Amino acid sequence: MANSSSAKKMVRKIHARTERNKARRSRMRTYVRKVEEAIVAGDQSAAQEALKNAQPEIVRSAQKGILHKNTASRKVSRLSKRVSAMAS
Repeated sequence: MANSSSAKKMVRKIHARTERNKARRSRMRTYVRKVEEAIVAGDQSAAQEALKNAQPEIVRSAQKGILHKNTASRKVSRLSKRVSAMAS
């Protein structure tokens, strides 16, 4: 248990930061899920639109430190590849 006032403040800060990060991660996962659902449904136009919306959200989560930069890049790349494969 935190004893000093600075330690108590750090606990509060960590809690607030954790809540913010959870919300950001959840938001990003929702956008990714929408793309994947459109891919499974076979709706190419919806998948492209969902990808267009998901891409900045994934990149933003990397900028905020939720994901590593390369992880975000890999996610975007793999989703793009799956969406473009629907065309053929």
